[in-house]
Amino acid sequence: MWIALVCVFGILKGIRDIIKKKAMEKSSAMEVLFFYTFLSFIFVTPEIKTALSIDCHYLGFIMIKSLVIFVSWICSFKAIKKIPIGFYGIMDMSRVVFATVLGVAVLGEVLTRNKIIGMILVLIGLTFVNIRKNKGNEGVRTIYIVLVLVSCLGSATSELLDKMLMQHVTSSQLQFWYMFFMVLLYLGYIVITKTKIQWKSIYKNYWIIILSVLFVIGDKALFIACGSNDSTVVAMTLIKQCSVMVTIIGGKIVFKEKRTLYKIACAAVIVAGIVIAVI
Repeated sequence: MWIALVCVFGILKGIRDIIKKKAMEKSSAMEVLFFYTFLSFIFVTPEIKTALSIDCHYLGFIMIKSLVIFVSWICSFKAIKKIPIGFYGIMDMSRVVFATVLGVAVLGEVLTRNKIIGMILVLIGLTFVNIRKNKGNEGVRTIYIVLVLVSCLGSATSELLDKMLMQHVTSSQLQFWYMFFMVLLYLGYIVITKTKIQWKSIYKNYWIIILSVLFVIGDKALFIACGSNDSTVVAMTLIKQCSVMVTIIGGKIVFKEKRTLYKIACAAVIVAGIVIAVI
């Protein structure tokens, strides 16, 4: 069951990546970040009764998770804005390595032969799916490479915290408080930095609403999967890479990208790695 739930998350993540790009055609990065986080929180407010019954000892850890993702998302958006998306795709693969190291070092997860082979295949597939797009990307400033790495490390750390927290809280509690803290963090950032926000843009940019719905569903599936005793951070991180299939197909249909067959062949290598890693 947990494998299917992580697959759902991965597929929705791929769709969300496409929608993020569409949403930012009409709104700024911060507008998209704030509004889709705020709407996501509104969607989970019916769980407030369950959320309030949480053991207060875990609120601090959820706050840490929220802060990590808050920083991670800002870094990734700033990097995507300044560097070629193909180069970003290659750098983004480092989250697999970060998640594996954290899972083994912190949670004591066993790095089996199948998981090692699976991770290698996933990295190979992701490398080749981006390799042609990376031509001519020389001259990327070091600061943006650092931002991508910080984003990947943040995502991997968040995955580790999800696995740890879901042993003590429910998916509804984690989702509610995580969203609550994220809204406060983004609102605080907007006020402190005096970032200009077009508050009416949410009504004009329906992509943000769709993004919020997919975000809530995807995170719900992921948190439930994290609560399974059979799931591991390493395996879940590998399975999430199925989002690449969605991105390839979406890139062809929505953005008219080329070399689709080549990318599908690379994706086949990724799927093979995922299958090997989880069997």
